[in-house]
Amino acid sequence: MPPKRKEPLRVGLLVGREWSWPPAFIEEVNRRTPETNVVAEYIKIGGTMMNEETPYRVIIDRISHEVPYYRSYLKNAVLQGAKVVNDPFMWTADDKYFGASLLDKLGIATPRTVVLPNRDYVPGIVLTESLRNLEYPLDWSRLVEMVGGFPCVLKDAHGGGWKEVYIVNSMDELMHAYNSSGLLTMVLQEFIKWEQYARCMCLGQEDVHVMEYDPNRRYYLPEPTFAPELHNQLAHDSAAICQAFGYDMNTCEFAIKDGVPYAIDFMNCAPDMDVNSLGKGHFEWMVTHMADMAIRLAQSKAETRSRYDWGKVAKSAKKG
Repeated sequence: MPPKRKEPLRVGLLVGREWSWPPAFIEEVNRRTPETNVVAEYIKIGGTMMNEETPYRVIIDRISHEVPYYRSYLKNAVLQGAKVVNDPFMWTADDKYFGASLLDKLGIATPRTVVLPNRDYVPGIVLTESLRNLEYPLDWSRLVEMVGGFPCVLKDAHGGGWKEVYIVNSMDELMHAYNSSGLLTMVLQEFIKWEQYARCMCLGQEDVHVMEYDPNRRYYLPEPTFAPELHNQLAHDSAAICQAFGYDMNTCEFAIKDGVPYAIDFMNCAPDMDVNSLGKGHFEWMVTHMADMAIRLAQSKAETRSRYDWGKVAKSAKKG
């Protein structure tokens, strides 16, 4: 009797409206199944019991930031021992202000950044009673001076996809943008007048693909034109950022001025992988290297929960 084949290691994929990368990724992983014993598939869920076991060794998350139920499902999957890309607990807690502070601690160049009080608040907040710790009125001239003056950038501390981003050239423009921000928490940031711009995909916290990007045209150059030393620094800084945050799938964007790469956006935890925007060469890198990472993680003992005290306790606990 032939030996019984082991159950395959399963990689689950959570996606939204993407059409090009997900099927290409699944096909690439499954093409290698005879050698790896790893299979990939779309996840199907519809209500999840507490402590429900997950059939997936690895889950790739591309959409939970917009679907709250998926985020809850992923947190339970982490509790059960799955490796989730990206860690839903860190992704939930992350913001652009904390990130700028962390990068500054790491010695990575980043624009000067100030977090601002919200413009509006949820019902139940009484301005004269609930905000007794808040200075009022704000000294806007001092805040602008802290980031180097005009022009400067006002943007959502938790946003992405270039949404709610304003380049302001005067106090009137700043006030107009801020007064329309509603319940969002905004950051004020130094404007870097860049000469070159890079978007670097980092997978598994070490595999970096450096791309030259034009944010005005939303266009990726087929091949970067960076000098070798700058190219190496972009790769090094991208890996260092993702290692610090614990992200296994992320793009880091750098505005390059006078040869210095300033990390201006590094919270792209469900990064663009569409063939139409990336172009064929970059797209193929994303497909093959994401498959490499997913297979490697599936075959490893990596668990997202191992980062947390509660995860270590849960792993060693026995059900009563």
